[in-house]
Amino acid sequence: MFEAAELGRKLSREEFDSIAPQLRNELLELQHQLRGADFPVIIVFAGVDGAGKNETANLLSEWMDPRWIVTRAYGKPSDEEGERPLYWRYWRDLPPKGKIGLFLSSWYHAPLVDRAFGKISVAEQDESLERIANFEKTLADEGALILKFWMHLSSKAQKKRLEKLEKDPLTAWQVTDSDWAHWKMYEKFAAAAERLVMHTSKGHAPWAIVEGQDSRYRSAVVLTAIRDAVAKHIEARAVAKQVAAEIKKKPAAKAKAKETVLDTQPSILSSLDMTLAVEGQEYVQQLQEQRGRLAKLHQKAKERGVSTVLVFEGWDAAGKGGTVRRLTAALNARDVQVIPIAAPTEEERAQHYLWRFWRHLSRAGRVTVFDRSWYGRVLVERVEGFCSEEAWRRAYAEINDFEAQLAEHGTVLAKFWLHITPEEQLARFKSRETIDYKKWKLTDEDWRNREKTPAYEIAINDMVERTSTRLAPWTLVEANNKNYARVKVLTTVCDALEAGLKKQKK
Repeated sequence: MFEAAELGRKLSREEFDSIAPQLRNELLELQHQLRGADFPVIIVFAGVDGAGKNETANLLSEWMDPRWIVTRAYGKPSDEEGERPLYWRYWRDLPPKGKIGLFLSSWYHAPLVDRAFGKISVAEQDESLERIANFEKTLADEGALILKFWMHLSSKAQKKRLEKLEKDPLTAWQVTDSDWAHWKMYEKFAAAAERLVMHTSKGHAPWAIVEGQDSRYRSAVVLTAIRDAVAKHIEARAVAKQVAAEIKKKPAAKAKAKETVLDTQPSILSSLDMTLAVEGQEYVQQLQEQRGRLAKLHQKAKERGVSTVLVFEGWDAAGKGGTVRRLTAALNARDVQVIPIAAPTEEERAQHYLWRFWRHLSRAGRVTVFDRSWYGRVLVERVEGFCSEEAWRRAYAEINDFEAQLAEHGTVLAKFWLHITPEEQLARFKSRETIDYKKWKLTDEDWRNREKTPAYEIAINDMVERTSTRLAPWTLVEANNKNYARVKVLTTVCDALEAGLKKQKK
């Protein structure tokens, strides 16, 4: 695979100087255009030690405006990073739309080095590479331009390069003992690298293998590729936007409503027993028992560094807020954070929709409660038309992958849909209108959402069907009776914590 990058190709100083001024101007012009674009550029540098990854990244920052470039290099995870799922630090560092992100020693480093040293099997490496492919596809599907450069040197050329760097006092610091250790294992690294490139070079995120022996040749190849790819992507996104605008202008064909056999089938919500209730002293006793149980379990989880993520979705006026308050009252306020999710801010709109949820994941032993969540993509955004059908359909797989990473990290994840009947919702709306301290909860949007109940029921049914997994099951809560709902949620959280703590012992 790498033979074509071992030909010793070079570019003379005169040849490089003849193309450099125009290439630099074109890159700066494209960067200016990019600032108004609706996508980020993610550039990954990987490859053989000493092949020029750092030098190329430095040249990009020198030639272009560094204010609009985010550069990240990764080493061993810090304590803060190690207490969260692996990809937390990568999601946190993603460049916003209109900026360029340069990544060195990125998500490819561990699968390469660990396989070369025999710390993981081929199957385990393939599993890691599959996660990388999913991660990159998730970003590319939202419009990100992903460019990946594998900087290559032959074994002989690498040795020569490391020796040259060591002799120069200004560059000697770049060569470490691990670089020489890797060189001695060149063939093992080459085998691991070949598998890595083959498994993760996709149409939306291809690898470009670059011969790194001559710095001028390497720089010309990489910077020209970046220039061409960014220009092409800007043009393609502009065309796509124009086409979408033209389609939007056309009057939508009015479809004749037809009731099909499938439409008349009961939804998953209709199977719930909405008469379930807990009243009086029984409720008080059960609430106290479960809150006491939760307090003890969370203390154990905190001591062992087990994090908890709780997701609350449900109909307007279903009692999410009251349930969350009863739950958090059993916990130390220092250890719990409630994240209310509303329309994204300007900062959040500049990122992938999952970014704002990744950023809120807490450190080990703490509890994060999402009042509304990433499921807005397949509920509100789907029903209200805030995203395309293609976007919400692919979100099921993206969400499942996100939650799988939480579960694999050892995070206790519990998801609740609080369900009330249309009659009970109307009664609660009417009640809110008459109570001064609850009036603010009732909005015009609540009434509009009520009119779209059938569409939401279809979306909810699809959501549960496609995202209730073994690792992250949904709990449907019969919430016509608030007391019953609160007890059921608390009990479910406690059961999930107990199961998570037992799993950690193993």
